Amino acid sequence: MTCLKPEGILPGETGAGGGDFNAFGAMQPRSPSEAPKDKRNGASVKANDVAPGGAYLPNYNMLTPNMRSPEYVQMSTAAAITLGIMPGKMYRCGCTRCLNLLLTYPEGCRANCAYCGLARHREAERDYADRNFIRVDWPAVPMDQVIDIVANDGEATPFHRMCISMITHPGSDADTVTVMRNWRERITHDIMPVSILSNPTTMTRGDVRALHDLGADIFTVALDAATPELFDRTRGRGVNSPHSWKKYWEILNDARDIFGAQKFGAHIIVGMGETEHDVLTLVQQLVDLGGHSHMFCFFPEKGSLMDHLPATPRDQWRRVQLARYLIDYYGVRVDQMSFDEEGRVSDFGLAAGELDTVIDAGIAFRTSGCPGKFAEDISACDRPYGDSPPSDIASYPFQPVKKDITKIRRQLKL
Repeated sequence: MTCLKPEGILPGETGAGGGDFNAFGAMQPRSPSEAPKDKRNGASVKANDVAPGGAYLPNYNMLTPNMRSPEYVQMSTAAAITLGIMPGKMYRCGCTRCLNLLLTYPEGCRANCAYCGLARHREAERDYADRNFIRVDWPAVPMDQVIDIVANDGEATPFHRMCISMITHPGSDADTVTVMRNWRERITHDIMPVSILSNPTTMTRGDVRALHDLGADIFTVALDAATPELFDRTRGRGVNSPHSWKKYWEILNDARDIFGAQKFGAHIIVGMGETEHDVLTLVQQLVDLGGHSHMFCFFPEKGSLMDHLPATPRDQWRRVQLARYLIDYYGVRVDQMSFDEEGRVSDFGLAAGELDTVIDAGIAFRTSGCPGKFAEDISACDRPYGDSPPSDIASYPFQPVKKDITKIRRQLKL
C-alpha cells in the first residue's frame, strides 16, 4: 500500500490562457448540478445503516458503514500509515509528522467548493467517506482508537502535532469541542499540540474562544482564494456554496484576538486565477496582523468542479513559494518586491547573494503549515504529495537535497 496515486495530470510549461501562470479568465469552474433527492444527505448510507466495525478503508465495492463524528474521524492516508492503521510507505520520506483528522458524517460536507473532492455536488457519485481529498483517500477510524494509540506511544510518538479539520455540517462545531475535550483528557500539549482548521461559516466568536480554552494551540482559516472575487466564484454563490469572504475574515480576526500573534493563520491555494501580486499582498496582510500563511499549489482534484483545469505552472508556484517565505520569515515586505504588468514577481527585494542563500537552504520550498518541533519555519503538517505527484513535487515533504535545489532553480529560471 502506498499513499501515492497514479495520475497523468502534470503542470505544463504554460498555464490556463497560454501564459506561464493560471489567469483568472481561464480558470472557470464547471457549474454544479444537484444530486437526485434519493442521493442527498447520505441517504444511501443511512438507508443501508451498516454498522461500523473498527477502521474503514475506502472501498467502492462495499456498502459504506454509517460512521459519524465525534465517535469516528477520518485521517489522511499518510497519517493512517504513520499511526499503523494501514500498511504502506511514502516516497523519499519516512512518515508524516501531523496527525490530520477530519470530521465525518454520512451527510458529508454541505459546502460545494469548486476545487474540493469533498464537495456536496459529488453526493450522486460517491459516499462521503469514500471521496478523495487533496489527492488521497481518508480512512475512517474510531476516535477512541486514535487516542489510545497516541496515549500509549507518549513521548515516543512520531507526530509533532494533531489537527482537527472541521467541515460544513450542523454538528461540526459541537463535535469539534467533544473531540478536543476527549483528546486533552489523555494527551497533553507537551506530547502533541493541537491545531484547528476551522469552518467559519457555522462558527461564532464564542466557538473560537471555547476551542482556545480547551487547549487548542493554533487556529487556522482556509481562505483558499486570494481575492473576494475568486472566493465567491469558487467557494460562494458562484458554485451554490454557503461561504462568504466577509464571514471568513470575521472569524480570522476573532482568532487573532483570542489566540494571539503567531497562533493563527490562513490557507491559500496558488494558481486558481489570482495574480502573484494578489496572493503576496494577502500574505503581507496576514503577517501585518501577526499571523502566518500556509500555501497549497492548485492541483485539479479528480471529481471536483475544476478537474478539467491545469495545475499551477511550476515557475509561478516557485516564485510565490519563495516570496511568501521571505515575507513570513525573512522580514522582506511585498512593497520591496517588484512585479511585472501581469503581476508576476520580477524582483524579490533581496540582494542576489542573500537570495541564493535562502534558495539553497531549501526550506522555502517545503510544505508550509503549522510548525512542528524542529523549527518555526519547518511545518509539522507536511501533507506528502497532497498538491502534486511525486514525479514533479510542488511542496517538498522532506528537506530538498542538491538535485532538488537544481530542479527548483531551473523552475525559478534563476
